[in-house]
Parts: sequence; C-alpha cells; structure tokens
Amino acid sequence: MLHLRSTASQLSRRISPLTSRLYNIREPRYYSSRSEEVDVDALLAKPSWSVRSLLPDQSAKQSSQSVTPAQLHHLLRLSALPQPSSKEEETKMLETLESQIHFVREIQRADTTGVVPLQSIRDESPEALKENTVGLGQLKEALSKERVVGRNKRIQRVESERNDCPDGDAWDGNALGYASKTKGKFFVVDTGN
Repeated sequence: MLHLRSTASQLSRRISPLTSRLYNIREPRYYSSRSEEVDVDALLAKPSWSVRSLLPDQSAKQSSQSVTPAQLHHLLRLSALPQPSSKEEETKMLETLESQIHFVREIQRADTTGVVPLQSIRDESPEALKENTVGLGQLKEALSKERVVGRNKRIQRVESERNDCPDGDAWDGNALGYASKTKGKFFVVDTGN
C-alpha cells in the first residue's frame, strides 16, 4: 500500500495542471471503514470539473478573434449551410465558433506524454486482448474444411458429410420427396379458389 501511495503522489506531481483539471487527478485519499465513513451520494452530488472551465472568459472572447466574417461565410458555403440572415446572427455564429476553437486548443494543451493512445474503445487489458485474439488452434477446424487446388492456388471447401434431417432420415437430395403434390420438377400449393 505504501508503494502505491508514493507512486501515485509522484505521478500527480508530474501531470500538468490542465491534465489534472481535465481528468480530476488529485492526491489519492485512503478511507478505512473504522476511521471515516464516506458518503458516496454527497461525493457524487457535485461535479469535479466542468466543460465551462475550458471555455474562454468574456474578456478573452472580445480581445482575440481568429475567425473573420469572410472566413465564416466561406466555411458556411463549403459546408452547404445557410448564410447568416442578420448581423446579430453572424456575431453569434462567430462567438460560437471562437468558443469551440478555444475549447479545442485547451484540450490540445493537455500533456499526454507517456499516455498510450487507445486503439479502439474497448477493454485493452492483456486478458481481454488474449481472449479476443484468434489463434491457429481456433482456426484448425475451419482450415481442415479447405484445400488449395490449381495453379492459382484457389481455396475450395472440402465436402463435408451430409446433415441428417430433423426427423432423423438422411437427406437424399430430393427436395420434392416431401411435397404432397408435384407437377414435373415443381411442387404444387393448393389455394382456396
């Protein structure tokens, strides 16, 4: 337990303040059932961080403008979106775009050195990877039903033994054998008229 505490404190000192704010990484707290009871409802009642903390302040919004109205009109044309109908709507669109750009820049500032990116959104633990890996042992049955033939090395399925019918008889390939009424190579269905 002591080794875990020292490792966690070393890790929290190396993480940048923005990363710790994004992921709510703090010095770990240890609770024992004898000394202190934890009220989980109270703990989860208040969010630990907000998206608003990544949005620009009102003073920052007015001081820097990275998108011009001409660029906004160009982006709207490229996106096949309608142009703003009034100057107020254009101003509102510019403010929204500026806050989105600021949000993305704040996310990009997070220090991710040493963080291995996800390959996909799933369990990537060694046990899960081992479970999801298809090996030769699992393919042996499928490979035994194939053979390589010809110059072009085409793969053909090996004919397997015929399946039994549900009633227990071996199927002889005659689909019309079970029809009550036939006409040549076809079965006949009697209708009401």
